[in-house]
Amino acid sequence: MERKDLVYITRRARFNAAHRLWNPAWSAEHNLEVFGKCASENWHGHNFEVYVTLKGEVDPELGYFINFNDLKAIMKERIEEQLDHKNLNLDVPWLAGKRTSTEVLARGIWEQMQEGLRGLNCALHRVRIWETENNYADYYGGL
Repeated sequence: MERKDLVYITRRARFNAAHRLWNPAWSAEHNLEVFGKCASENWHGHNFEVYVTLKGEVDPELGYFINFNDLKAIMKERIEEQLDHKNLNLDVPWLAGKRTSTEVLARGIWEQMQEGLRGLNCALHRVRIWETENNYADYYGGL
């Protein structure tokens, strides 16, 4: 088996969004018991940070496998423009009907980035999303 000489790069994006953790099949009391403040009927928000890590083989003529400006544009279109200053439960079609936890958001961002990177000479390695300074989730594509 041939060993590939992979390089990993990471770019950060930021967005501010509101959400609510809520299961409509449960009573309000049970939602509050399970989700606490995150089930507030008035929603709550976070200043999210997303780190997208790609892997690829460096093109010797270019010195990279993806131009950071191209990655910036993809992340702006696929993450920031779709999520910034939005209500994740109500305004984002690809999150409709889902619990908008950090874990679900990480997987959704992965899927959005996969589509945006289609046809390029690289692959997603990880999506990391920080919800608070103390909490983050990593997603590696269902490995």
